[in-house]
Amino acid sequence: MFVSTALRLLLFCGFSSTTVGNPVERRATADHAVTFQSIYHPPSNYRIPKTLYGRSVQLQDGTLLATWENYSPEPPLVEFPIYRSIDKGATWTPFSKVTDQVNGWGLRYQPFLYVLPQSIGQFPKGTILLAGNSIPTDLSQTKIDLYASKDAGRSWSFVSSIAHGGRALPNNGETPVWEPFLMVYNNQLICYYSDQRDTAYGQKLVHQTSSDALSWGPAVNDVIGKKYAERPGMATVARLPNGSWIMTFEYGGGPNPANSGFFPIYYRIASTPLAFASATDQILSVNGKVPTSSPYVTWSPSGGPSGTIIATAASDGGIFINTRLGDAKSWVYYETPQPAAYSRQVMVMDNPDYIYIMSAGNLNRDNWVTDTVMKLPNLQ
Repeated sequence: MFVSTALRLLLFCGFSSTTVGNPVERRATADHAVTFQSIYHPPSNYRIPKTLYGRSVQLQDGTLLATWENYSPEPPLVEFPIYRSIDKGATWTPFSKVTDQVNGWGLRYQPFLYVLPQSIGQFPKGTILLAGNSIPTDLSQTKIDLYASKDAGRSWSFVSSIAHGGRALPNNGETPVWEPFLMVYNNQLICYYSDQRDTAYGQKLVHQTSSDALSWGPAVNDVIGKKYAERPGMATVARLPNGSWIMTFEYGGGPNPANSGFFPIYYRIASTPLAFASATDQILSVNGKVPTSSPYVTWSPSGGPSGTIIATAASDGGIFINTRLGDAKSWVYYETPQPAAYSRQVMVMDNPDYIYIMSAGNLNRDNWVTDTVMKLPNLQ
């Protein structure tokens, strides 16, 4: 959830300068490590935090696309930049942008990139989708809109509006919608998001589904708090090799036996990605350490017979790894060269021995956008 520093108290790691080499002119085929590389430095006239909430995706040919929140001066309307790397994260160049085509508000918060693994309606396999929060300058409304690119990210078109909420303020009693996450299951496109519109809950996690990406079904609960003041949010989902699914989320105000912060990281494991509502809450803990705030989860087939679950959270520069299908006692923590950041993404590369970590900084800091490519630390 996008909240104030008073709630967050996140660890901030200072950024050091990194020299960016010239982009290569061909698709790289070798796998390699990239350590805390710069993607984008915003101009000095950007508003603090300048950048935030980075997201990336890898295309079939190995190309990486990245986007993030830009805190540029207004006017003009804010937009989501698209940067491209053709050498697997080592160098980046500006490629395109996704602009608000329907509201006249701009595209402000929480972009999410996704490549369709199959056709959905009129959108063929390989179409790139971007879901993001369109919000006017006065923050009076929130609207999760969907855009698509059928030409590898060069151009973008509005597809549909998924959810519409009230003021973009992360306070109980307000009615915004936040933080979309997309995936396909059973020939349907699913959008998970955080929802404050239900007066029975300060915030809850829900999903909507669509068979064509144009029209959407009703919001269905995934995680609700036990008390009104609790704020489960920021869901991400990954498929496991035994056919089950894992969802990570921050549980604002939820039980935290480590007393490590207001937003402890929880997860649920369900038989389908539509059944998280009936799954059991589990807290992510390593030797009593509980990470906090804005998690992200993914899964790699590398690392053992059950592969490797990889999770990250804003409280830590390292990653949390589980090779036993999410068993609560089997999480292990490994350091990484990528600093802790708000809503830091971790993604498995086309060579699943490697992971990609992208950061766009912390709340209320002077940020820029960086990435790291590294081999899974649990591999021998």
